[in-house]
Amino acid sequence: MMRVARSVLQRVHVACNKNGLVKRAYQSPIVMSPSLVSLDLPDNWTPVSHHYHPPPSNDYQTAAVIDGKSIAEEIRLIIAGEVRRMKESIGSVPGLAVIMAGRRKDSETYVRNKIIACEEAGIKPFVARFPENCTEDAVLNALLAFNEDPSVHGVLVQLPLPQHLDEVKILNMMALEKDVDGFHPVNMGNLAMRGREPLFIPCTPKGCIELLIRSGVGIMGKHAVVIGRSNIVGLPTSLLLQRHHATVSTVHAFTKDPERITCEADIVVAAAGVPNLVRGNWLKPGAVVIDVGTCPVEDVSCEHGYRLVGDVCYEEAARVASAITPVPGGVGPMTIAMLLSNTLHAAKQAYSFT
Repeated sequence: MMRVARSVLQRVHVACNKNGLVKRAYQSPIVMSPSLVSLDLPDNWTPVSHHYHPPPSNDYQTAAVIDGKSIAEEIRLIIAGEVRRMKESIGSVPGLAVIMAGRRKDSETYVRNKIIACEEAGIKPFVARFPENCTEDAVLNALLAFNEDPSVHGVLVQLPLPQHLDEVKILNMMALEKDVDGFHPVNMGNLAMRGREPLFIPCTPKGCIELLIRSGVGIMGKHAVVIGRSNIVGLPTSLLLQRHHATVSTVHAFTKDPERITCEADIVVAAAGVPNLVRGNWLKPGAVVIDVGTCPVEDVSCEHGYRLVGDVCYEEAARVASAITPVPGGVGPMTIAMLLSNTLHAAKQAYSFT
């Protein structure tokens, strides 16, 4: 058995090395398993075309819409009230710094929306912008300056960064007490471990859970499927659902029969970044669907020449699910609301304000 296992593993590594997929950090004389980083492969999804046959018209089910926009507005009003109270009590307000490198249109939009949200809530925004060809030292110097600035309580690096920048190195330099995006390895580790409390939970996963709770959806004991496993959304969402006592399955680009697995879920969180990946026949009747995807699709009839669609085919899913988030107007507004919430929490910690 050991000889067979060793032979299989060697064949896998020969194939991976031949294709340039695996770079071993070292050759261990004791264990056969390679370094985890050497196993990392990109999740390149290949959407499968499905011909969906909707049920007869008298069997149509219209899912309840989980209105993330209105829920986020309620939360932002509460945050603004807390910021006013802080200013009146101690004469200070929270500060949020954003570091952006490059000129991606989607990142520009996200940063602009975050700045507007800060200003509306009374949080002071700081922005450091860098060109696409900026040096890593320039970004690191800005980050270190924000780390040391007592008027800045939260710092986020807008992802993705230009390819020549070392994202891991930059994020690791973030002051833990200002990591309002929740991506620092210590925060992620505390999220993963029972009995530990992260200083900050990543904003999009936190927003997804908040939507479920505020919509009266029970999580404990439910089977949840998370589609996608990115460090930003998929992975922390899986961890957070486990902390809420769901039974969690992860579907990714290498999963066999993803439709079968997803069909068993009470709660589906779609975060693959593939438009209309999840069709109606991927869902069991009555499932709750949280669609994190925001994919621009060309549409000449729209003002900007494109429209946003999610990872879930909304028209089909709405006939099967019991509740679903729209795109836009679902998870997106909640992500920004959770960012403001984390920033307020960081400021309260810094000022010992209750």
